[in-house]
Amino acid sequence: MPRSTRFNASQSLERFRRQLANVDALPQLCVLGVVSGLVTGALMVLFRSLLALGGVLLFPGQSPEAFEALSPLLRSLMPLIAVLLIGVWMWRMPPAGRQIGVLHVIERLTYHQGRFPLRNWFTQWWVGLVSVIGGLSAGREGPAIHLGAAAASGLGQRLRLPHNSLRVLVACGTAAGISASFNTPIAGVIFAMEVVMMEYTIVGFMPVILASSMGAVMAQLVYGPDPAIGIPDLHLKSLLDLPWIVVSALAIGLLAGLFVRVARLGRRLQEVPMALRFALVGVAVAGVAWWYPQVQGMGYDTLQATLSGSVAVDVLLAVAIGKLLLTAGAVACGIPVSIIGPILVIGGTAGALCGLAGQVLLPQEASEPALYALLGMAAMMGAVLQAPLAALMALLELTHNPSIIMPGMLAVVIAGLTARQLCRCDGFFIVGTRHGLHPLQQPLMQALSRVSVPAVMERNLVRTPRLVTRDQARALLESGPVWVLIMRSSDDKPTLALKAADLARALMEAPEGARAEGEEALIDLLEIPGQRLEVAPIHLQATLTEAFERLNDEAVDALYVEHGHRPRQKRISGIITRGAIERYYRFSDTRDSD
Repeated sequence: MPRSTRFNASQSLERFRRQLANVDALPQLCVLGVVSGLVTGALMVLFRSLLALGGVLLFPGQSPEAFEALSPLLRSLMPLIAVLLIGVWMWRMPPAGRQIGVLHVIERLTYHQGRFPLRNWFTQWWVGLVSVIGGLSAGREGPAIHLGAAAASGLGQRLRLPHNSLRVLVACGTAAGISASFNTPIAGVIFAMEVVMMEYTIVGFMPVILASSMGAVMAQLVYGPDPAIGIPDLHLKSLLDLPWIVVSALAIGLLAGLFVRVARLGRRLQEVPMALRFALVGVAVAGVAWWYPQVQGMGYDTLQATLSGSVAVDVLLAVAIGKLLLTAGAVACGIPVSIIGPILVIGGTAGALCGLAGQVLLPQEASEPALYALLGMAAMMGAVLQAPLAALMALLELTHNPSIIMPGMLAVVIAGLTARQLCRCDGFFIVGTRHGLHPLQQPLMQALSRVSVPAVMERNLVRTPRLVTRDQARALLESGPVWVLIMRSSDDKPTLALKAADLARALMEAPEGARAEGEEALIDLLEIPGQRLEVAPIHLQATLTEAFERLNDEAVDALYVEHGHRPRQKRISGIITRGAIERYYRFSDTRDSD
């Protein structure tokens, strides 16, 4: 490539980065949304293809969910082999490398500006495939979210984009992963904003919508337009169903609370050796699977049969209770299986049981158990995740039936309130709070994370050593800088920033005798009257949230912004002060309220 072409491409990319640093970089973010949606959709197709390949190689029906077609001995051995394979992989990894799934995505977004380690990404591939094909109670949605979010973020890291755009890329990958898994693009968007980002903004919504659409397009090119679960055409038979729907939602809310409580027992099991915990999960799944193989894998085939009314009551009970305890128990014991698919199956079977009970109480007026199964799916998802909108959108997109939304809203709200108020359970993925709020829910942190330091920093500055001559001082002021950065003689001495106006005033107010002493006389910039701020470094890609935390950690009032990645070739691009961050927040807060 000619040098001029490379230079132009570099200049265009640098301009693209500067535009992304601002809070209103909507066109640029939309471009990133399209690209990340296509990448995530392709990854999800690959993941589903690998699952299908496992079905072809291991199952008689060539389906990775056909555990019923296996002999009791073989299907009971598979989870034992699966936990062994996962355990060996985890044992070889350091503790930080074992974190995967949606919890890992939220943790990286909250505390690491959306940057993902590559080793965790590979761990997600291995655990996601082995847990599903190996017969553990697990889904494919958690891997889809992690793989998509990390791939989209990796694209931004590769291009060295500012960290505020990495946040949006993480949301784009999340939405596209859900969309490509279920063929539910709207639910993917709401899930990304409600569960992962925990905020709703126009700038965030539009790129995420595009990404979710592209993820659905990639999945539909391979698997067609039908949703992941075939749903019959169902309607509420009578308004007399509503009281029983409330009771059913109350029961499902209690099940959701039980699920979250069991899953969080992991905090008490940390002292138990990992090998023993993993073995316990394998033995438990193997024991239940001997009699009820429907608890294994994703369970979408069982959910499909539940909606068609062809599942026996004892199987419904085994899946509703057994799959709940096995999935939550695996999480508690440290096996990071995906829970989204299993909780849909658990909710569907529990809802079907409630529907059967309703037919006994009201044989003429009660709606079909399949309708209660659908409501149970949405209620369980909304209660466990504390994400009512995502659950309702998933219900609407899976059924293509707007008339089910009214009873769905009732069921989702009652179940969510039950889990939250009676069981004292927050959303499953809310693990850390500060003053009652997750860090992503704090208004100040949300506002500051939407913009990077280049959008707020002062670029007019000059660097100088502490001692300069009068001619050198005048030369420093010729370009009209706002700040003079005083570099110290050793690293243990803090770098200082001086207002250029103070230096100019000192030169003008110097006595005539001092001016005539000779231009070679040295001026100590630490001695002239003026306010000097201690400054610490921060990199150009950082968000204002990172800058704010850096100011507090270093106990300084300003930061100088470094550009470049090689230690000896770093350039200083600007200065950002605490006052500049506060002015930005007050201005953006006032603008948003208007």
